[in-house]
Amino acid sequence: MSHELAVDISHLTKRFGTRLVLEDVSLRIEAGQTVAVIGPSGAGKSTLLRCVNGLTTFDAGEIRVGPHVLGPRREHRACPAARQVRRVFGMIFQDFQLFPHLTALENIMEAPRSVLRLSRAEARRRAMQLLARVGLADRAAAFPQELSGGQKQRVAIARAMGIQPRGLLCDEITSALDPELKREVLTVLEDLKREGLTLLVVTHEIGFARRAADRVVVLADGRIVEDGPPAQVLDRPQAARTQQFLRQMLV
Repeated sequence: MSHELAVDISHLTKRFGTRLVLEDVSLRIEAGQTVAVIGPSGAGKSTLLRCVNGLTTFDAGEIRVGPHVLGPRREHRACPAARQVRRVFGMIFQDFQLFPHLTALENIMEAPRSVLRLSRAEARRRAMQLLARVGLADRAAAFPQELSGGQKQRVAIARAMGIQPRGLLCDEITSALDPELKREVLTVLEDLKREGLTLLVVTHEIGFARRAADRVVVLADGRIVEDGPPAQVLDRPQAARTQQFLRQMLV
């Protein structure tokens, strides 16, 4: 795939008050790659994704998503570059963030209508295709409270795909699910990987990282401590901090 939608994170630093959450983080993700970000809780993984998507400001460094550049500023949400980034990279959250008053179909229709200005009929057609793609065509009329956790997360993936992004940022999207429901969601991600989407996935699912990721990045204490192919990072880690984290994961 073209390099034009590669993600370049350069010397990213983020503080919340006096607490340093990300410290001089640099990372390049090629278009079409799947990169799994693992590490202990509180390492800054979710903050990293929110910075890439323009939902959280940062104090130093630069983020490039294709031609779109985010730099340190007080407010990213409304800036033109952040809006453009969110057009090419959808974000999926741990807590689903579906609109409770809308059906599954209506949740997916919302962004194509408001962002892409599609007609209601075209947005509905696209939403039904996306529901079928994630195996939920028969749940189009269901409200979020009528869906299982795995079904909610699959609707959230379909919603993120509604504006035809080139990539997805996934923030611990299986952490609240039981093992069977996790498999449902991870299978959808693996299908999207095969279709060539760029995926940046914060996860504790080591099996998924081993099976589906092109690279595994270990973030600890706000810094990248290891970055490489899954077999190297997960089976032959070089950094002591990675070794410690993986031992704890296996306990």
